[in-house]
Amino acid sequence: MKKITKLNKNIKQNIFFRGLLPLVIFLCLVFNPIKVHAEIAEIEINGELINASSEFLRDLDFETWQLVAYNSPLFEDKLILRVIGYPGNLRIDHPTSLQVDSGRKKWFLTDKTLINVALANDGRQAAAEFDLNELINSIDKNRPLRLSLSGVFSDLPVPPFLVKEWRSLT
Repeated sequence: MKKITKLNKNIKQNIFFRGLLPLVIFLCLVFNPIKVHAEIAEIEINGELINASSEFLRDLDFETWQLVAYNSPLFEDKLILRVIGYPGNLRIDHPTSLQVDSGRKKWFLTDKTLINVALANDGRQAAAEFDLNELINSIDKNRPLRLSLSGVFSDLPVPPFLVKEWRSLT
């Protein structure tokens, strides 16, 4: 009698761990997926705390870039995209336009870096700022974008969740 009872307990435990537990974990992930999104947070830019969207992305050469979008008081509250190269040993020549592609559409964002005195006097020259208003005002969907900056990077993919974050700043 004892052997049959032990056998029944083992069968019940095996069914739970082999069948039901993975099913429960799977259902939890399906109905409560891991959220992927950028966050708007207060960031110190030019000595002021400003609400901004900040995200680190890698280009196709596996170089890391930080993209910070914010409403700049220096530019009449226009939406500005700051591109920062890491580890900081890269120099970006100014003025240069940022090319943005989305399918068949193409934009060239104007360089605003030299107007920002703090960036213009920075000896590292590893950051650039661009007017993001034209792009954000001309798109109506959160679509993936591809950025390229002549002589710096040729293809930096921007996911739709980040575009959504930028659009929420306007």
